[in-house]
Amino acid sequence: METPSTSSRHRSGPVKVLCFIGRNLLRLLMLIPALWCFGAIYFDGPFPGSGNMILGILWVALTVFLLFRARSKRDRWLSFAAGLAIVIIPWSFKKPRNDRDWSPEYARTANAKVEGDAVTFTNFRNFGYTLDGTVTERWETRTVHLSKLRGIDFFLNYWGSPSIAHPIFSFDFGDEGQVAFSIETRREKGETYTALGGLYKLYELTYLVGDERDFIRVRTNIREGEDAYLFRLATPPDKARERFLEYVTQIQALAAKPRFYNVLTANCTTAIRSQLNVEKKFIPDKRLIINGKLDELFAERGLFAVKDMPLPELKERGHVDDRAMHAQDDPEFSKKIRETVPGYDP
Repeated sequence: METPSTSSRHRSGPVKVLCFIGRNLLRLLMLIPALWCFGAIYFDGPFPGSGNMILGILWVALTVFLLFRARSKRDRWLSFAAGLAIVIIPWSFKKPRNDRDWSPEYARTANAKVEGDAVTFTNFRNFGYTLDGTVTERWETRTVHLSKLRGIDFFLNYWGSPSIAHPIFSFDFGDEGQVAFSIETRREKGETYTALGGLYKLYELTYLVGDERDFIRVRTNIREGEDAYLFRLATPPDKARERFLEYVTQIQALAAKPRFYNVLTANCTTAIRSQLNVEKKFIPDKRLIINGKLDELFAERGLFAVKDMPLPELKERGHVDDRAMHAQDDPEFSKKIRETVPGYDP
């Protein structure tokens, strides 16, 4: 028969393990908001260059000092909460703006006005590009008529990883041309994109509206190492009109009240949910974040006009880079890049 002391030792072993796991799990849970706060200081702090890094290190030192000064568990929690509050409270007051020193491609804020059948865009982007890298900046006023809207085309643009892409929707208005929408980070001069920064308030969100030649040609002909694939969507005119007016509404809203970009909640696939026009409630799909597989998602939901062709073949025939290069200065650029793409009349 076990003595009481032996039984106690047997019981204390598992309890000690559980206590060890609990303490370290708690430390891990504390580490997550601490890392987030450091990132908020680094990306959204008030100083340029390495100034925010230094500020972040000082914040860590202050928080650790407060924790070591605490004499009880309650005081440690209060000290930790105070350290988080020092960052979170001022961060929450940072507001998006439309009047920063933007890079040229984001320099103007688009807006739209709907008058009956006519939709008029201001700051409609129609940049010109030459193969030597010269850029001609053109911002226009463009009017299209909803009665002429025939359908939607979908571009998927890759620049490195096959898991990440940039979607562009182009609306076909027949003899009035294509109107393209690109949801992007609105970056200031000298600013570059970083996915980690996209978790914070580093960038504003922009809905660019412009000529298809601008949005596609800069990716296929000017930038190096990028590929664009074109798909015709099976969207009837009435549904295409709904999708188009959703973009118009968002452009008007952003012109009136800017928003921050967020890599998870307000990104280049923000509008995709509405493009996935299904009757039942849409269950979020990871491919809305890892968006290089959006073509698979669209194919699964029957959104492409061509449904009897394997996706790899459909995608390969929709690869427009070579045709775009040959049509560089052709006024019929949009027509030429659609040659031999499945879903289009010859």
